[in-house]
Amino acid sequence: MTGENLASCLLVTVLGLILVRLADGQHMTDEPCSVQILVPGLKGEAGEKGEKGAPGRPGRVGPPGDAGPPGIKGQKGVMGRYGKMGPSGFKGLKGDMGDPGPKGSNGDPGLPCECAPLRKMIGEMDNHVAQLTNELKFIKNAVAGIKETDSKVYLLVKEEKRYRDAESYCQGRGGHLAMPKDAAANRAIAGYIAEAGLSRVYIGINDLEREGHFVYVELSPMTTFSRWREGEPNNAYEDEDCVELVSSGEWVDVSCSLTMYFVCEFDRDRI
Repeated sequence: MTGENLASCLLVTVLGLILVRLADGQHMTDEPCSVQILVPGLKGEAGEKGEKGAPGRPGRVGPPGDAGPPGIKGQKGVMGRYGKMGPSGFKGLKGDMGDPGPKGSNGDPGLPCECAPLRKMIGEMDNHVAQLTNELKFIKNAVAGIKETDSKVYLLVKEEKRYRDAESYCQGRGGHLAMPKDAAANRAIAGYIAEAGLSRVYIGINDLEREGHFVYVELSPMTTFSRWREGEPNNAYEDEDCVELVSSGEWVDVSCSLTMYFVCEFDRDRI
């Protein structure tokens, strides 16, 4: 502020005070007039630096800046370390057979051997094993249960066979397929298969030698007893030359090529 400006300000201030006094109807006293003039002092010395204040609240996130120009592509880095070995792949297709290798050298000559006696011994042992195997099967069937009458012993064989094979099986053990020659024997066999939960078995009756002329398997004639189901025998398809016994005790002619369980018959006085 210049000196002229400062004087003008002081004059205006004094005149304003006089006018205020006159307006209130007061007269001036003899007290000397004193006017206080506030003049800015000189700039003091710099104070000590204060302590660091607490951090202010974070400001708002500013808008994203414009994308800069693309940088220069860096140089290719060095090769990294090898990774872990992966799992084995699927097995590939079998390749073509290679060329045959060179022929090997001849081996040392073997010791002379009389093989014929050994072969004979091995053959006999094979026969014994086969016979023992069949006997074991027979014993298993026998242990499973038999049916006895006053003169006969019946064995239910739970191995499905054709008629001729079934008869050969029974003959190999000293018997025949069961031949019910009276009502009591027929009831015994029928009850036997019913108790076993079966519906039918081969029995030793057939007309293989002459069509319509049924005989027992040991070729004795059927003259005293028969138990044919109504309408049987009918030789259906002209191919029913053997006989089955059903659990009701009735007889039915059937094809001999069927495979089914069967009952063997043995004389009690020969066991």
